Amino acid sequence: MSWDRAGSLALMGLQGFERRLERMVEGVFARAFKSGIRPVELGRRLVRVMDDQRSIGVSGRSVVPNAFTVLLSKEDHEQFAEVSDSLVRELCDAAREHARDERYSFMGPVSVELVVDDKLRTGSFGIEGRLREGPGGSAAGSLLLPTGERVVLGEYVVTIGRMPDSTIVLADPNVSRNHAEIRPQGDGYVVTDLGSTNGTRVNGVKITEHELHDGDEVVFGNTRMEFTAS
Repeated sequence: MSWDRAGSLALMGLQGFERRLERMVEGVFARAFKSGIRPVELGRRLVRVMDDQRSIGVSGRSVVPNAFTVLLSKEDHEQFAEVSDSLVRELCDAAREHARDERYSFMGPVSVELVVDDKLRTGSFGIEGRLREGPGGSAAGSLLLPTGERVVLGEYVVTIGRMPDSTIVLADPNVSRNHAEIRPQGDGYVVTDLGSTNGTRVNGVKITEHELHDGDEVVFGNTRMEFTAS
C-alpha cells in the first residue's frame, strides 16, 4: 500500500471517530460542556500522544501507549462524572481505530482513566500515555460482543458455548453446548472450533483453527463478534 493510500485511510479513520465524538455533544454529553472541553478535543490529543510516543518493537512494528490518563480540573471531572463510562469507551475505541489505521501495536489492552489534577484550571486538560502489558505479560486482544460488551482476552483459554460454565455463554440455539475456544498462542490468539454442529466462521470462511487478526469477524452459530488486537 502506498503512503498516500495509507495516509488517506488513516485520515478517514480519524475523521470517523471525530464525527462520532462530535455527535455525542448533541446527545448524552450535552450537559457536560459548561467547561468548554469537548470530547473531540480529548480524542485528538489522545491519538497525538500515540503518534508522539511510538517506538519500534522487537517485531519491527511501531508500539504505542495503550494506557492513558486524562487529567482534568476538579470542576470538569465532576461534570463528566455522569457520562464517564461512555466517554472512556469512545476514547478507547478511538485509540484502537487509530492503531488499526496506522498499523500500530499495543503491549496490552487499551485503558483510559479520568483523574483530577488540582493544578489545572477549568477548561484545561492533559493526557498521559504509557506502555502497559496485560496481566501476566499477556498479548493484547479482546472480543466485541453483539451487546456492545468487550471481553478482554488474557493468558487463559476462553470457551464459547451454551453451557453455563462457558466463559462466554450464548443463548443462540445454533451454538453448540461446547462450541469453540480462544487461546493465547505466541504473540496473538487462535480460535478453535470444538466440533460444533453449525461451525465457526472467520470473515465468512468456515474454520477448524484460525489465528486471529485485528478486525476479524468471528461467527459462532448465528452470533457475530469482532476480534480487536487491543
